[in-house]
Amino acid sequence: MTAESTVPSPAGQPDLGGSPVSVLPPRTSPAPLPFPAGRPAPPASPAPSPLPLLLADTVGALTGALALVGVARPPLSAALLVAFSLLLRPSGGGPAPGAGQLPGVLDELPALGARTAVAWLALAALAAAYDPRHALAAPVLLLGFAAQTAAGCAARGAVRHRRRRALRARPRAALVVGPAATARQVAAALLRDRTCGVRPVGIVTDAPDGGEGPPVLSPGDEALRAVVRDGVRDVLVVRPVRQGPSLRALAESGCAVWELDAEPPGAPAPHGWQRLAGFRCRRLSYGGTRTGGARKRALDVTVSGALLLLAGPLLLACAAGLRVSAGPGVLFRQERVGRHGRPFTLLKFRTHRPADAHEAATRWSVADEQRMPRFCRFLRRTSLDELPQLWNVFRGDMSLVGPRPERPYFVAQFSQSHPGYAARHRMPVGLTGLAQVKGLRGDTSIEDRARHDNAYIDDWSLWRDVCILLRTAVALVRPTGS
Repeated sequence: MTAESTVPSPAGQPDLGGSPVSVLPPRTSPAPLPFPAGRPAPPASPAPSPLPLLLADTVGALTGALALVGVARPPLSAALLVAFSLLLRPSGGGPAPGAGQLPGVLDELPALGARTAVAWLALAALAAAYDPRHALAAPVLLLGFAAQTAAGCAARGAVRHRRRRALRARPRAALVVGPAATARQVAAALLRDRTCGVRPVGIVTDAPDGGEGPPVLSPGDEALRAVVRDGVRDVLVVRPVRQGPSLRALAESGCAVWELDAEPPGAPAPHGWQRLAGFRCRRLSYGGTRTGGARKRALDVTVSGALLLLAGPLLLACAAGLRVSAGPGVLFRQERVGRHGRPFTLLKFRTHRPADAHEAATRWSVADEQRMPRFCRFLRRTSLDELPQLWNVFRGDMSLVGPRPERPYFVAQFSQSHPGYAARHRMPVGLTGLAQVKGLRGDTSIEDRARHDNAYIDDWSLWRDVCILLRTAVALVRPTGS
């Protein structure tokens, strides 16, 4: 990505001068949010346990399996029916906050009936394919379908009813964020609707209007104190709002952030919008929750470990070539900024020797520096100089896929001049990333890089990491330098 060759900073970027600075102080854990002294940060807002609904679907499937009594191998058939039914369970995000948004028995009946029908048809097809003599008769299919649908609806309805009663008895504390007048209107509507299961405890706005209702809080410390004091679980954002950093801090404190449309309806609600006390709402993603966790780390350790073993001879050959062509000191070590602003030491093969530490830390770099020896230029063009970073990935300093790490000096510059650049550090930095596979490497737009890096974080999935790795492997076949 960036090498040790030294050229002036990219166009439009001021040269701050002076000695290299570490703008993000070393720390061993993420910077804490400014919660009031003596009060711990609240835990992440827990999602409802999926176990009750899983048990409800299992009860429904076992009830339907009673119709299989008398057929060939009923235990095996019942086990297959339960497996099919559970595999067809819906997945995805939950409903909007509040008791009124939990679906009822009749609401779930069409979808549950369709999934049950598919499970029974799959079982019938499998039985007929295994042995036509054991094909399930039509009365067995109809009886089993009806019994499972009825039992499943009843069991799921009981679970939903219990959750609805719990939410109405103990409504979820919420903050309403937005213009004062509109936020007060929304808060008043939620307080009047005692069945919605949401209780506004504060209004977060930049311009208080002195009206009645929940207390007005300023963005920042006051809002975060309310999270701790009142156990806030949800943040309802009324547009327009210009409090992106405050909303991100609230999301990182464990709150679910929802966009709420308080305008009169002018068109049908787009797909994905839900209802809260009659208002349209949808869940907003502020990152921090979809960073991969154990799955991403498992992919990093597995792939980087395998590549280190397979590329061992190549690493030794590159080191030997550098030793012969450029002298001692084949590894280049440089401080870079990782996740949550933590500094770490990045490893590369040394392809150029800066004049001093100040130059290495504060001068921008581009590929194909003509002062490099021929072998060093070869390493740069083929990206082989990046191979030692596999050890950084294996150690946990970096990930295989993520925003590329930069030096503290430039992190300070870019964070001030490019909105969204600092937000890249909510994800582990990576050996490659979405910006790199789109050609944003070397002396290219920092604004475009930050935009693509944040888009990758917001839309993260493990499969997307695999796709970026495959695209990176294809790009290495057509080396253009890093």
